[in-house]
Amino acid sequence: MEEEMIPIDPEAVMSFNCSSQNICFNDCCRDLSQALTPYDILRMKNNLGMPSQEFLRRYTSRHTGPLSGLPVVEFKPNPQTGHACPFVTRKGCSIYSDRPGSCRLYPLARAISRSRQTGQVMEYYALIKEDHCKGFAERTGDQTVKEWLAGQDVAQHNFQNDKLMMLISTKNMILPGRLEPVQADHFYMALYDIDEFRDRIFNHGLFNVLNVPPGILDKIRDNDPFLLDLGIKWIQYILFGMEIKFEG
Repeated sequence: MEEEMIPIDPEAVMSFNCSSQNICFNDCCRDLSQALTPYDILRMKNNLGMPSQEFLRRYTSRHTGPLSGLPVVEFKPNPQTGHACPFVTRKGCSIYSDRPGSCRLYPLARAISRSRQTGQVMEYYALIKEDHCKGFAERTGDQTVKEWLAGQDVAQHNFQNDKLMMLISTKNMILPGRLEPVQADHFYMALYDIDEFRDRIFNHGLFNVLNVPPGILDKIRDNDPFLLDLGIKWIQYILFGMEIKFEG
């Protein structure tokens, strides 16, 4: 697909409408090569009531970043469907309330940077204009980028996904180059296969060397977002030697 990236300010007005009445409806859900974040996986597998390992096996494929050695998780390619998302139907997305963050952002792309001096996180947006998308021709009420994002309920995805981006940034500074395979496996388990991560904690003594407060263990049992946060801290511990501060 031909695409154009146009930088846009969050306060700028964008004319865009996506609905089932558009002639391009569902086209953006096909011909995919879509990376998925740990929080995307968490939301989708819970929507379907599936353990993370089963979801990953059925719907995704895992690749390795050629320079970083980090695991990259995408929807499993299916040429028979035109590489369509496994959850797209004629009526639209079957898991719409828990769709991935990149789907919520479209037709926007988002990037972040963090100041080394102040630690402040800055975000940047760009419009993605693709030939197949006719939403920009549908003028049914202009809205700012901020208003569009609020309507897509993307704030929580951005909040969670930014933690992953900061972890990767730290890795690139402290451990440049490729991770060892066992390190990549730990990364994948703790962040993507979190039900397996939970099982390793409670049934295989993964945290036996750590002084984990009982209240934290109680939260791990049934709070997936909390477990995902702890997974990021555990990766920082095993890769960089950072102390785990148990909070919550």
